[in-house]
Amino acid sequence: MMNQNRKLTGKDVIAIGIYSAIYFVLNFMAMMTGLIPLLWILLPGTVAILTGIPFLLMEVKVPKPGAVIIMGLITAFLYFVTGQFTVLILLTMLIACAVSEAYRYITKYNLKFSNLMVAFILFSYGMAGSPLALFVYRESFLAQIGETMSQEYVAAISSYITTPMLILLLVSPIAGGFFGALIAGGIFKKHFKKAGIV
Repeated sequence: MMNQNRKLTGKDVIAIGIYSAIYFVLNFMAMMTGLIPLLWILLPGTVAILTGIPFLLMEVKVPKPGAVIIMGLITAFLYFVTGQFTVLILLTMLIACAVSEAYRYITKYNLKFSNLMVAFILFSYGMAGSPLALFVYRESFLAQIGETMSQEYVAAISSYITTPMLILLLVSPIAGGFFGALIAGGIFKKHFKKAGIV
């Protein structure tokens, strides 16, 4: 199934905006789990588990170039206005959006479920920038965290800044994206079947 009209319309942009808002709310809920040190490391995967529904629905409703980029920019902007924005998140979000968009382009925006899932997994790497800051800016970032969190929390999160945990962080979007897409597919199975996706 492909939409031959590839130009975004006003209706498309509104749809992207709605799904992006839902994505951000669920994303922000997942961010709250970061109060548990281990779950902060696994944040990209946790976010992916919770946000599969709005992302896949957006892909189905707007199978056109630019949709994922717009969703990523809206998410980055909302993080900025809520004070959760960092340069690293912006960088990983831009890279993830670009790679996800490239994959959608290569697959000609085909709405096969496996394509939707892969695009979602690639997009989910955008949130890696949050815990990745622990590894990139270790000392300065821990000092910044210590200004608002307890020393026990800082010590706990510091103990997770290891190579095995970095690998786990980088694998988490794959596992989370897989399960997040399956959840979305299960809930909207009839909808996807009707659209000829599954």
